[in-house]
Amino acid sequence: MGSDPLGDVRYTGYRRKLIEEIRARGVDDLETLQLFDRVPRHIFLPEGVQPRAYEDNAIPIGYGQTASQPSLQAYYLSILRPTEDEKVLEIGTGCGYLTALLAMMADRVYSVERVRELSKRARKALDAFGVKNAALLVGDGTIGWRKYAPFDVIVVSAASPSVPKALVEQLADGGRMLIPVGSRDIQELTLVKKSGSAVTEERVGGEVKFVPLLGRFAWSEEAGA
Repeated sequence: MGSDPLGDVRYTGYRRKLIEEIRARGVDDLETLQLFDRVPRHIFLPEGVQPRAYEDNAIPIGYGQTASQPSLQAYYLSILRPTEDEKVLEIGTGCGYLTALLAMMADRVYSVERVRELSKRARKALDAFGVKNAALLVGDGTIGWRKYAPFDVIVVSAASPSVPKALVEQLADGGRMLIPVGSRDIQELTLVKKSGSAVTEERVGGEVKFVPLLGRFAWSEEAGA
């Protein structure tokens, strides 16, 4: 695998250790693992938590949000496998790290984040890393980004009580979506596939815990108070 991105060698060993942890958790696809070597997670995190960047843990990024556990993101990518001719919709930009990973795989990434400050930070980090094929929007992720639909892949990085209808409608024929579905406390990853007018839902993996997906077609902010 290549040299350290941005010429910062301080994190090389930590990143390689993280890749071994991801492999130990069952993701051994070489292409996916190489992405985690090429994208420097620390530049996407707030300065105060950068020393924890290569832990295989969710890390707080402010505004009640977290950067997801890297091995779980690797699992997402190994299931969805976006290709270089596909268009991806990401719901929950967060720190922008998964956005960067997706951008390395797909043709275009469209990412929606409801917290404006997080979207601004993510844009700055993506620009620093040289990502040119990701567009960001501040808004309600549960209604998607209809202007650029349909999408071959939809990635949802927050927990919903059910699969938002608006996102299913924006899936392309042959498209797939991965979303955590369940209560606010515990969820199961759900793989949604569309073929013509037929839509299937399949539970994949074990129980997970994500921050809630807030918006018109998911949880209301008031309900979480």
